[in-house]
Amino acid sequence: MARHQFLCPLRWSDMDADGHVHNTEHLRYLEETRIDVFRERGFRGSCVVAQMDIDYLTPLRYRSEPVRVQTWVTKVGSSSFTLTQEIRDDDIVYSTATCTMVAFDREAQRSRRLDDAERRMLEELSA
Repeated sequence: MARHQFLCPLRWSDMDADGHVHNTEHLRYLEETRIDVFRERGFRGSCVVAQMDIDYLTPLRYRSEPVRVQTWVTKVGSSSFTLTQEIRDDDIVYSTATCTMVAFDREAQRSRRLDDAERRMLEELSA
């Protein structure tokens, strides 16, 4: 299975009063990773998040080293696709997320069909 790997830096301001990375920052890490996936893999079309589900499994303590975020595609439809993402180290998974995204026509302000190049890129990341 092809997985996109992204090393996401942690910021001092990501930390909550208990020294853990705040739960909302997990969503930012996932977003930064999706942006990296699309940039690195040549996805040029516009898309929007339609649904996001996240499970927080283990507290991520603030540290100076980046955390690894893995992303792969679990479903490709005609205009939407589903990404699965994990924020993790080698032996610890801090959170898992499922993100449904919809290809979006900015001019018409509505969903659009995925084109062939987008579909190929997504299939390269499919489980």
